[in-house]
Amino acid sequence: MRRPVLAVIALLALAACGDQPPAAPSTTTTTTVTSASTTTTSPPPPVTTTTTTTTAPATTAPPGKPAPVVVLDPGHNGANAANPGEINRQVPAGRGRVKACNTTGTATNAGYPEHAFTWDVAVRVRDQLTAQGVRVVLTRPDDDGVGPCVDRRAAIGNESGAAAVVSIHADGSTNPSAHGFHIAYSAPPLNDAQGEPSMRLATTMRDTLVAKGFATSTYIGSAGLSPRDDLGGLNLSERPAVLVECGNMRNATEAAAFSTPDGRASYATAIAAGVLAYLN
Repeated sequence: MRRPVLAVIALLALAACGDQPPAAPSTTTTTTVTSASTTTTSPPPPVTTTTTTTTAPATTAPPGKPAPVVVLDPGHNGANAANPGEINRQVPAGRGRVKACNTTGTATNAGYPEHAFTWDVAVRVRDQLTAQGVRVVLTRPDDDGVGPCVDRRAAIGNESGAAAVVSIHADGSTNPSAHGFHIAYSAPPLNDAQGEPSMRLATTMRDTLVAKGFATSTYIGSAGLSPRDDLGGLNLSERPAVLVECGNMRNATEAAAFSTPDGRASYATAIAAGVLAYLN
């Protein structure tokens, strides 16, 4: 990504409260005796039916905790390139800086665009998290629009009260041998959420992607982590937030993975697992 923008996923923890232990059950036994009718032959023995009913005491379960919210921020957007006036508009970027509203993102050498990759992966992550009871908010509704600007993407995470914000991107290093993912986080932190919670989200995401078989970056950051003070979405976040650079779109091997449904599914599964590990 030439100029990454954070966005947010809202992605949250699953919780439920147990019932109170039941009191000892009451037992009612009803015995019904039915006598057979008499004929000239010997009467059959009486038929006896015994029914035992056990009734459990009624209990009222306390209401469960609300579903956690995760904001997913798929980088860039499909119509950014056609709207340079809007995406080049200067907006607040934190730390007293301003920067362009958004960028077009990068692409593979074959032309598969970053904005399409990030949207596809974000939708897959959303579906997996939703299936686990997480309420997910996307910073854009489709891949056909413009923006939103980096400051608005951060605001979506802040307004949602997200337990975690995950911005999804892919890099565009011109070095074709450069490869591997890295996780960016705001440093030095500007608020409490950017401190320990964001650092824990970053390390949990890094560890999960490694466990899923993805290699850490050979060219940015250290051991898959990259502290940044220049990313507006991270600087402006008041919620735990990270930016996942999934790899280098100019690297042939990673470009092939980015360009196939199976490859994108593998990234989505790893990111969703990282979010759930953090929430839990």
